[in-house]
Amino acid sequence: MSYLVLARKWRPKTFADTVGQEHVLKALVNALESGRLHHAYLFAGTRGVGKTTIARILAKALNCETGVTAEPCGVCSACVEIDEGRFVDLIEVDAASKTKVDDTREMLDNVQYAPARGRYKVYLIDEVHMLSKSSFNALLKTLEEPPPHVKFLLATTDPQKLPVTVLSRCLQFNLSRLTPGLIGDRLSYICGEEDIEFEPAAIKLLARAADGSLRDALSLLDQAIAYCGGNVETDGVAAMLGTIDRGHVMRVLRLLSAADGPGILETIEEIDAQFPDYERLLEDLARVLQRVAIIQVIGASEREDEFDTEELQAIADELPAADVQLFYQTALVGRRDLHLAPDPRSGAEMALLRMLAFRPAAPSQAAGGGKPAAKARPQPKAAAPAARKARAPVDSAPVEPARVEPAPVEPAPVAATDWSEPDWTSLIATLGLKGAVRMLADNCAYLKRDGQTIYLGLDSRSESTLTPQRREALSEALSSHFGERLKVDIALDAHRDQPEAETPVERASRENDERYAAARESIESDPNVQALKNMFSAELKSETIEPINPTQSD
Repeated sequence: MSYLVLARKWRPKTFADTVGQEHVLKALVNALESGRLHHAYLFAGTRGVGKTTIARILAKALNCETGVTAEPCGVCSACVEIDEGRFVDLIEVDAASKTKVDDTREMLDNVQYAPARGRYKVYLIDEVHMLSKSSFNALLKTLEEPPPHVKFLLATTDPQKLPVTVLSRCLQFNLSRLTPGLIGDRLSYICGEEDIEFEPAAIKLLARAADGSLRDALSLLDQAIAYCGGNVETDGVAAMLGTIDRGHVMRVLRLLSAADGPGILETIEEIDAQFPDYERLLEDLARVLQRVAIIQVIGASEREDEFDTEELQAIADELPAADVQLFYQTALVGRRDLHLAPDPRSGAEMALLRMLAFRPAAPSQAAGGGKPAAKARPQPKAAAPAARKARAPVDSAPVEPARVEPAPVEPAPVAATDWSEPDWTSLIATLGLKGAVRMLADNCAYLKRDGQTIYLGLDSRSESTLTPQRREALSEALSSHFGERLKVDIALDAHRDQPEAETPVERASRENDERYAAARESIESDPNVQALKNMFSAELKSETIEPINPTQSD
């Protein structure tokens, strides 16, 4: 007996066996049980999510010999013949190969005749958006008022291409892409039923590579079984898919955090020896950065994937949120433009180096985040004075010695007796805070100090940034700065009772609003603007006004 591929062998035969799409199945089951059946159904969705499968199950439910039911028996002649694709009253049409109007008219010529064996004559038109305009026009009248014994089941991957006149005559169901979790559970179940040994990590790789399509996942599973020699192993699946080792991805991210350009190039050299897919490397890097961004906003989640939560938490605490967003966007753009590069490796290298080149340096240093500029952007060493003197022309003017900037000196800890009510915004800029801890401090307002306790008020909209670990990190930073052991007490919206207390984020927003109001008033009162309004009935587009930040230099 010939081998039957898993995608066909494990195609669902009842609504209960169908994976996902509960919103579609519930509507169909209720319609079948109540007898309120429409004459035309349109199933829309991407490839491999169950459009044709659900349509065939609906055809069985309509023609099962036990009656119209949401649970077809699967053993009567009608159910068996539909499963085997030879039921005479189920007419399947591939619109991609029969787009001409003559094909549609030939199909519709038989609509008026009663079904030969079944209860209903069912027309299943796959990829219906491929029909020509004339074919749609020929179909419209029959689609609107078909004989009572006819049901139309339409399937498409691109509903936007269907005329609105067709859409208005159908009940439309949009099938969603399946999540990696649902696909992984189904693959694990099938492996168990097929007595195939598998590693959970390998199943996760296959589920993610399927990109929401269960049919693609089953095809990949077939391929993995053949590639691994009967089992499903993580290393074999990763090699088959061209997946980059997760350790390499995390190493690249740590090197980006350290602004280590030479280390990044060395890592790419090691990765290149494995014949990698550089598009997938940038994709995996973007996926890790997305998880890091979520952790910075809401903290660690219980989301199940192949990433180590503790490792992601460490990166989230080290990388500033602005850098995470910059790296993520650069990875997406680099992946999109990879085909324009001279070769994939150089394109990936440039995308990673671009992350370092555009990484904000000065603002983050002033705020205590990011790496020192001397490390992030090393300057070439100055030539020795003797060498410059030997190369200089004889009659040239004396060369002044290079000016050596003094190394930055860490401010000495301030004694407890020197405490005064601080400017909280200026204070946190000198504490060396990073990532989520800095985000917490920026959304707090200073209230008072009582003994060794500093009381802060946190904006309730940023409650997710408050964790015991971040509060302790803020306490340690303040203790180190002032040279004494201090404790931080943070309460939600406690600063609302003190009008003068505001968070750095609120202060920056207020100052920006004030600059905008001043800029708008200045422009509106300008004599030239007034003259233009009077002469040409001009209107000032206030939304285009951008105030100049006074801290920025020309």
